[in-house]
Amino acid sequence: MDDNKKKLGRNEKDTKDDMINLVDNLNRDNDLKYNRRSFLKTAVGASVTLGLATLPFSIKAMMKDAGEEEKKVRIAKLTEVPKGESFNFNYPTEGDTALLIHTKDGELKAYNSKCTHLQCPVFYESEQDVLLCPCHRGFFNVNTGHPFAGPPQRELPLIELEVIDDVVYAVGRKYRHG
Repeated sequence: MDDNKKKLGRNEKDTKDDMINLVDNLNRDNDLKYNRRSFLKTAVGASVTLGLATLPFSIKAMMKDAGEEEKKVRIAKLTEVPKGESFNFNYPTEGDTALLIHTKDGELKAYNSKCTHLQCPVFYESEQDVLLCPCHRGFFNVNTGHPFAGPPQRELPLIELEVIDDVVYAVGRKYRHG
């Protein structure tokens, strides 16, 4: 009988047993409410909910990359851009400024003309055969669009070109970072 009384005494809140006094600050009513299993259920539920909430945006982004082609935009006739000169145009939208360069070697190159540092306009400097951002003296290679001096760290987005019947068209854009 003493053993049963001792067992009952351990479960009582105001017992003198040393082991129960070590965890006296715990309220056993909250043990069922706040335990590891309920925390994990809540964390998994929140993760699934957030994943499902962002699913439509992910699907839209994948469909845009796979199915949406950039349209072909007429830039200029070859006679309008002599060797060693450049021509400003907008691509892929009217708000995106771009630059067509007819290099001294006779190649056609096109890039978006916003500096990758602070979005300042980029110009073709024909004497040095470079692309120049005058805001912070950033220099880009005409043939690759890669920066080689100044603060810019990323290359200019390349605009893909197509020449049909001496007319230059923009047909796509490539981001080559990384």
